[in-house]
Amino acid sequence: MSVREIDAARLTEAVARLYVRACLRLPEYVEDRLRTFGNPYIIENFETNGDLPLCQDTGMAAVYLEVGQDAHITGDISAAVDEGVRRAVKEGYLRASIVADPLRRTNTGDNTPACLYTDIVPGDTVRVTVVPRGFGCENKARLAMLAPADGLEGVKAFVLDTARLAVPDACPPVLIGVGLGGNFDRAAYLSKKAVLRPEPNPDPFYAALETELYEQTKAFSIGVRILTAPTHIAGLPCAVSVGCHSLRSASEVL
Repeated sequence: MSVREIDAARLTEAVARLYVRACLRLPEYVEDRLRTFGNPYIIENFETNGDLPLCQDTGMAAVYLEVGQDAHITGDISAAVDEGVRRAVKEGYLRASIVADPLRRTNTGDNTPACLYTDIVPGDTVRVTVVPRGFGCENKARLAMLAPADGLEGVKAFVLDTARLAVPDACPPVLIGVGLGGNFDRAAYLSKKAVLRPEPNPDPFYAALETELYEQTKAFSIGVRILTAPTHIAGLPCAVSVGCHSLRSASEVL
């Protein structure tokens, strides 16, 4: 099969477009969940927002690329993504919130660099997803290296404890993403991806667990989503990420 080439300039344009869109418009499934939640003030805020960002914290840009194994992006992918973020901040009048060093704290001035993640998938397209991650939620993420003996009850206790700790600062109602398995960093990655899933887990066991956890958090959450991965016999990594009621993301396929 021939390789399909995609110019990196298209990636830059997509990131810039998606970042601004994500900051201004809710994903449809999030809006639907919020209407089900039934808080009229939140809905009124979204409906009257116009072309202003949904939140003053326009976030640290997380960019997820699902790259088809038969696609080739010509050019520097990281540079293309960062240029897209840079353009979005300038053209969308978004807040620059990124510091170049975690301790010396000098602002980069354009919200770069982005956090870039890639997955290799079948096909010859590239799916681009941009997620502005505000730190009211990000600061409430937690990860525990549970013991296998902690089992299901240990997972539920950790998820519920994390969810309750998040409520005061993460702009409820929240959406809770749980990553189970893998290793330390894989669990965290899964929890971030879980937050973005509109549909329940396809495994009936985990779909039932999502429902059970939601029933225990529905006073302040609009849903729980779980993603899993194989793990080591000696471990049970469990990570929880939180999405605020402005759970912002936007995607398109190149």
